[in-house]
This record gives sequence, structure tokens and C-alpha cells, in this order.
Amino acid sequence: MLDPSVVGWEPAPVTTAPSTAGAHPAPPQVDHALKRERFGWYSYDWAMSVFNTSVTTVFLGPYLTAVARDAAGPDERLSFLGLSIAAGSWFSYVLSASVLLQVLVLPITGAFADRSGRKREMLAAFAFLGALATTGLFFVGDGRWLLGAVLFAVANIAFGAATVVYYSWLPDLAGPDDRDAVSSRGWAFGYVGGALLLAVHLGLVIGAESLGLTTGEAVRICLATAGLWWGAFTVFTVSRLRNRPVRDPDAVRAHSGFRQLALTLREMRAFPLTLWFLGAYLLFNDGVQTVIALSATYATEELDLDQDVLTGAILMVQVVAIFGALGLGRLAGRYGAKRVVLGALIAWIGVLLAAFFLQTGAVSQFYALAAVIGLVQGGTQALSRSLFSQLIPVGKEAEYFGFYEISDRGTSWLGPLAFGLTYQLTGSYRLAIVSLVIFFVAGFVALAALPMRRAVLAAGNTPPARL
Repeated sequence: MLDPSVVGWEPAPVTTAPSTAGAHPAPPQVDHALKRERFGWYSYDWAMSVFNTSVTTVFLGPYLTAVARDAAGPDERLSFLGLSIAAGSWFSYVLSASVLLQVLVLPITGAFADRSGRKREMLAAFAFLGALATTGLFFVGDGRWLLGAVLFAVANIAFGAATVVYYSWLPDLAGPDDRDAVSSRGWAFGYVGGALLLAVHLGLVIGAESLGLTTGEAVRICLATAGLWWGAFTVFTVSRLRNRPVRDPDAVRAHSGFRQLALTLREMRAFPLTLWFLGAYLLFNDGVQTVIALSATYATEELDLDQDVLTGAILMVQVVAIFGALGLGRLAGRYGAKRVVLGALIAWIGVLLAAFFLQTGAVSQFYALAAVIGLVQGGTQALSRSLFSQLIPVGKEAEYFGFYEISDRGTSWLGPLAFGLTYQLTGSYRLAIVSLVIFFVAGFVALAALPMRRAVLAAGNTPPARL
């Protein structure tokens, strides 16, 4: 029932209700194979989200910066490839370099996944590589700033590649009308996993002294356990997902990496409405990612809030986002994903305008705003993922999700650039944060103008009942 080997395939429904003439309808029969595979798919969001929360967002940046500063000379400079680099900038440079490499790797990864028919093995390989590199961060200390950079770069690239392959399963697991709900449930699973382990990690760091640990040792344990968590739950995911036959005969042809990249770019030009959506997503998602990345800077520099307030807000956003993702997913089933995403973008604009007027030191106001962010953050991303899955030609799922991830990661410098330039020109963090409104307004206009149903048909797919 799950074999999508022919064009026009639609996933088997979760339930069927056969009936016979003159008899009462039989009870719905649950498709256990589909339920089992979906649950395995959800579990990977649970597995991988700890890398984003505990490693990238909370612990590694400050810790690797401290390691680099300890290894630097009196001028707090590092020597790398003949360059003199400020120790305080080391993590940001490493993050930027890993993102740049993702831009080159992700489309090639997606194209190979589609033409090989071995997505299960590829997901396992990339996830285990990333988990192993993340676990290895335990050994970063005593001046090993270069080891930390290499391990994080490997982990981040593997994380992106595994995500591309993981996303490509969505059309296999849900038909057009179920995709929003399935995508939202996966995102909610991720927030549950990320919040749970982050709470344990924060407790470990706060209670490090009572446990006989230094703060640095506690952070190293947090980084290592994030990698172990990622790898362990990936085993569960891989045991439940199944490969499908290659659906696009042309995808079987082998090409070198960069030739395949050029071919993909050329082919995507034949689907201008799909590119239109990617452009809209690039704009508003850049705004989303910038708000997430720079909210701590705004809170500390402009609102004079303490680190414990920020820690509490991070945890609260993770918890609220669980209900936000599920709630917006349900709304999408009633009103259509496009309408719900547009409504969420209006809420994001309201968040930024409210942030401009937050009073200095107002903890309750900051928490209230963080709660709103949590409500719309997960739903915006989950429904964007399901919307894009409707616009991909059959058999090109991983290849196109590679470019989707580039829009997610490879252009995330635009928002921070706007924020930084506004602050440099005005000296005001309040004007800098409100400058990000332009990304949400532009993304809203671009998405609102996109003829979504026509875009789905142009990609050769069946539109859902509600868009």
C-alpha cells in the first residue's frame, strides 16, 4: 500500500471504511504500517532538535568562545591559516563557514538521495556522523579551539544533509490533505525532545558546583549527551522508515556533484511558481531566524534582562511551540495552510512592533512576547515545509528540499545584516529590531500573491482540498 512506484501515487489513507450492500459499514481498519512509519518519522524530529537547541543555540557558542579566548595571546587573537582572528569572533566564523559548505553540499545530497533510492541508509549515515561529531565535542577543552571548530562544522553539515533526506519522506507518508497535520506533529515532537533535554542540561549547568563539576565540565557533558541522544533515537527512526523505488526514471542517471547541481538549477526554472514560493520563504524565514538569533542580544543590551530570564524564556518558547505547532496544524486543516501562514506572519509583525515598545527591565512583558513567538514559530516552519512539499515534482523530493534548506540556512545573513546596519546607523537596538518588519511584510506580500493551487498543479501534483 505504500509503494509509490508510479506517477500519480497517493499515500494510503490511515483508515479505510469498506462496506457491503445491505449491511452496516464495517469499523475503520487502521493502516498499522503507515502509522508505524509515521511515528518513526516523527521521532527523528525528536532526535535531531537537541542539536539546534542545546548545541547551536545555547551552549556551544559561549563555550567555544571561552576556549578560544583561553588559548589566545594577551591581545585575544588567534592565528589561523596565516590570519589573525579575534577570539570572540571565532564561533561566528565557524558557523558561517559550515553554512557556506552546506550551500554546496545540500543540493547534491538531495539529488543523490532521489536517484539512489537509498534514503534510509543516507539518513542513518549523516545522522550518525553528526551525532558522533557532536559527542566528540566533550573533548574540546584545554585550548582545543580548532578541534571544536572542525567537529562542529562536520556536525552542522551532517545535520543539514540528514534534514534534507528526512524532509523528503513527507510526500511518501501523507497525501495532500494530511500533509499539514503530519508535518506539524513532527515539528511538535521536535520541540518536546528539545525542551526535555534542554531542561536537563540547564539543571546540570546550574547545579554543577553541587555535583563537584566545573561549569566547563558540565557544558561538555551537555554537548556529548546531545550527540548521544541524537544518535540513539536515530536508531529508532531508521528501524521504522522504508526505502521507496526511484519514481523519476531520469533521476537514475548518475552525474558528478556540480554537474547535478547545475542540472537541478536549470530544471527548477521550469517551475517558476515553485521558485516563487522559495523566494517568499527566503524572505519571511530570514526574519524568523534573525528574531530567534538576536532576541537574546536585544534582551540583554536594550532591555537589561539577566541571563536567567533569557534561559527561562528559551525553555518557555520550546514548550509553548509544541502547542503552537499542533494548533496551527489544526487550523490549517480547517482554513488551509497558506492562510494560516499568512496569519502567522501578521502575528510576527505584531511581535516586532510590540518589541519596539517593551519597557526596560520588564520581565513579564518579555515573557508574554516570548509566549507569542512560541505560538507562531513552530507552526510557521511546519506549515511552510508541508506547503513546499506540494510544489515538488514527483521523484525530486530530496533534491528540491536541498534548495529549501539553503533558503533556510544559506541566506540567514540578510536579517542580521539589516539588524547590524540599522544599529550602526542609528545606535538604537529598538530601531534595529523593528527594521526586521520588512522581511515579514515582503514575505507576506510574495506569499499572498502566489497562486498556490496553480503552483501545485504546475508541479504535477494533486492540490489538497484547502490551501
